[in-house]
Amino acid sequence: MSQTLAAPFDPKTLARPELLTLTPYQSARRIGGRGDIWINANESPFNNSELDKVNRYPECQPPALINAYSDYAGVKASNVIASRGADEAIELLIRTFCIPGVDSIACFGPTYGMYSISAATFNVAVTVLSLTDDYQLPDAWPSLIKKAQIGNPKIVFICNPNNPTGTVIAKDKIEQAIQAAPNAIVVVDEAYIEFCPDYSVADLLGAYPNLVVLRTLSKAFALAGARCGFMLANDDIIDLVMRVIAPYPVPLPVSDLAVKALSPAGIDTMRTQVASLIEQGKRLSTALTAYGANVLPANGNYVLAKFDDVNAAAKRLSDSGVVARAYKDPRLADAIRFSFTSAKETDVIIQLFR
Repeated sequence: MSQTLAAPFDPKTLARPELLTLTPYQSARRIGGRGDIWINANESPFNNSELDKVNRYPECQPPALINAYSDYAGVKASNVIASRGADEAIELLIRTFCIPGVDSIACFGPTYGMYSISAATFNVAVTVLSLTDDYQLPDAWPSLIKKAQIGNPKIVFICNPNNPTGTVIAKDKIEQAIQAAPNAIVVVDEAYIEFCPDYSVADLLGAYPNLVVLRTLSKAFALAGARCGFMLANDDIIDLVMRVIAPYPVPLPVSDLAVKALSPAGIDTMRTQVASLIEQGKRLSTALTAYGANVLPANGNYVLAKFDDVNAAAKRLSDSGVVARAYKDPRLADAIRFSFTSAKETDVIIQLFR
């Protein structure tokens, strides 16, 4: 179904105007150089750690890390930016393209809260459109945005699989959404895509220059504490975002951990662990359904269950020292999200609902 956009897309027309003439800060590592004695970055010559070179500033975008993720994701290295988790990538996009007090973003709720929070911290308006009853994109969402009378959004965020519902939107529907917003940047957040890889739209980057895909190593790769995420986008968007990114967004130990995780052995480990988590999720979903909960299909490393008496379910968990996630969103007031865990801990949770 892939098609190119009807008219050429130039992200510079969406970027904050002052960025077009901005000369990015040239850190010591960006400037680079050759030699045996490095005294250009006000670093200490003493390495007091077992980690090699930790006394030196890291590369802004470590080549080994960028190449490893490029190979894993199947996109060009020039189409990858590493960031401090996907959360930083969200902020980078808003900072690059949205004028505070003027522009807006759009997202579809209930969904991940950081899209709205990040926009609010930069005084960027948010249009939150409701997903359908089965948590799909509303068919006429571009016209719904116009009815909101706040102008066209610069950025449209779509979380797929959606957090916290765990539901997925078919790839052709995502593609239709990209085509429906030819003058906006469409960001597809694939933080949980390793649990349903067939739904990824990363392979559409070449067809749609307004598409951005967000990824992370926090979930399937078990590196939440390392804070390492990625933005996949066309060269022109990458160039603009690199004008606002911090000089050293990826600490050296994080880069080393990430490169190991993205090695063939690391990817094999990830896939084995994903399969295990999916199996535990099925067991948990079966038990919650038997208890009487309305359990949504799980496509990430979590399941959302709705209860007739959510307070009683929450008390069962808290009384047993199990910390799960509840929500204030009116559509989720009767729901609890359960992250998948080890077989031993899943056994404990299942026992609570027998």
